[in-house]
Amino acid sequence: MEYYSTLSEAIDAARELFIADNPDLDEEEISVQQFNVQKYVLQEGDIAWRAEFFADEEEPGECLPLLSGEAAQSVFDGDFDEVEISQEWQEENTLHEWDEGEFQLEPPLDTEEGQTAADEWDER
Repeated sequence: MEYYSTLSEAIDAARELFIADNPDLDEEEISVQQFNVQKYVLQEGDIAWRAEFFADEEEPGECLPLLSGEAAQSVFDGDFDEVEISQEWQEENTLHEWDEGEFQLEPPLDTEEGQTAADEWDER
């Protein structure tokens, strides 16, 4: 699983992956119906993003659905405002890293590492 420091990088990577996964489609005829995104707070406090595109709204993904239909297609086509998409993100859906590669909506408070991480996040 790769994380990207900016939402734009995550979108670019998701676009490239979608194109690579659908080699039979002409790039000018590609139609996406779902744009999913996930925001992460890493242990050191850095923000990371992941994004996905799907041709069908029913396909399960690892990220949360954010836009569908024409809005998803616009993002795929590069016609988007990163700030606007970031503002649509609901902070309660942000995942926090509590152990290397392990994420939760909140850090576990029953371990020393989890309490330390929670204290660091509270300071931000």
